[in-house]
Amino acid sequence: MSKSLDIAVVGASGTIGETIVQLLEERDFPVGNLHLLAGNASAGQSLSFRGKNLRVRELTDFSFAQVQLVFCAVAEDVARPHIEAAVAAGCSVIDLSGALPLERAMRLVPEANGDSLIEAKPPFLLCSPAPVVVALATVLAPLRDELEMHKVSLTAALSVSSLGRKGITELARQTAELLNMRPLEPKVFDRQVAFNVLAQVGGMEESGHAHMERRITDELKQVMGIQGLKVAAACTQVPVFFGDSLCVSLQTAQAVDITAVAALLDGQAGIERVENSDYPTVVGDAVGQDEVYVGRLRTGLDDPAELNLWIASDNVRKGSALNAVQIAELLIKHYL
Repeated sequence: MSKSLDIAVVGASGTIGETIVQLLEERDFPVGNLHLLAGNASAGQSLSFRGKNLRVRELTDFSFAQVQLVFCAVAEDVARPHIEAAVAAGCSVIDLSGALPLERAMRLVPEANGDSLIEAKPPFLLCSPAPVVVALATVLAPLRDELEMHKVSLTAALSVSSLGRKGITELARQTAELLNMRPLEPKVFDRQVAFNVLAQVGGMEESGHAHMERRITDELKQVMGIQGLKVAAACTQVPVFFGDSLCVSLQTAQAVDITAVAALLDGQAGIERVENSDYPTVVGDAVGQDEVYVGRLRTGLDDPAELNLWIASDNVRKGSALNAVQIAELLIKHYL
């Protein structure tokens, strides 16, 4: 990559924004000028990049005309006006918030649908989907030609870092209060999350499904691109700081050959398969890694056309920041 881009990272002081900056350096992305942007409360902080300390600047004062590419790693409601400002300035945008509808901002997982970029035109408006979708699509993509997939059912155990620093801080605070036998008053979650499992993650729709469950369902269908694929998603909030764990059941049209499935996963870059005598966890395996970990491959107890598996993935690094940077690498290599 000989061409360089001037880049802005919106939400640079957050966990995902910081990791994007880290990965841009680690992967030697051709950055010209890097602008770190955040809200007023974080302005003035600094991050290290290529031996220099770069100051985080106030987002509202920034002109996107100065850059060609924007990473947007903030909450949906915060993201929308700044995405529009960047688009109006002619910038390509990689959004991580899911703020825009699928038909306007294509969801992209390079391992699964990277070739979909052929349909897009500059300036590009793209979205890195929910971390659950990134992990799941990475695993399912190499199986598309082997298995005729009809339905994907998953239960996602989401770490508190899905809410950013406030989720991490809240779990730490609740844990400390409980261990010290002090009264607990939930502040970020609607009830105690420490030493507990919550059946609801985020806001709910009238249908009874959580907004995140809807997002996962819609985004996975677009990324996988399988006509008629059905998706059933349930999200739980677990007292884990980093890393998402997925229990997945895949319904196919024919009996599943576990040996063939294992060979396909073993041959796919970005996937680390754990033999059935063991299984991966986020704490012991996935956190801090670029790979998605897969284990417990098995057919259904009474249905040979059912494939069950377990996935562990770092939601901040692999599921968010790395996927966004990989999208940017595709753009600069082929399209920008």
